[in-house]
Amino acid sequence: MKNVLMFTDGACSGNPGPGGWGTILRYGTAEKELSGGEADTTNNRMELLAVINGLAALKEPCHVTIQSDSRYVVDGIEKGWARSWKQNGWRKADKKPALNADLWEKLLTLLDIHQVTFVWIKGHAGHPENERCDQLAVAQSLQFK
Repeated sequence: MKNVLMFTDGACSGNPGPGGWGTILRYGTAEKELSGGEADTTNNRMELLAVINGLAALKEPCHVTIQSDSRYVVDGIEKGWARSWKQNGWRKADKKPALNADLWEKLLTLLDIHQVTFVWIKGHAGHPENERCDQLAVAQSLQFK
């Protein structure tokens, strides 16, 4: 399997409000930037969509290391929360509905295709790829103002 590095970020002006996501995929020396947005969304949805769209862009199963500044996404997978929510009918331990179940479902499906490792990085701390993903996300969110 190919080893791919992925960097992601989401942004939202207001929460909810106009938002965007940015993703960088890197395989060897090849690099691809992806981005998109929505007029009425939340930051967490944009963080999830950055990862989902990055994984969906891969044409074959890959080893993927995803660097994200979203504790929501990283912990949701690495701590097993999302799979637990799914097993419990998209309910959290407190029996309240899990938010963004539609996107978590898509992400879990993609994680069954690829071998993925999540790495949390501090946002807005000078990490070049994270800063670039933030620029992509913010630019997308501005299209809806």
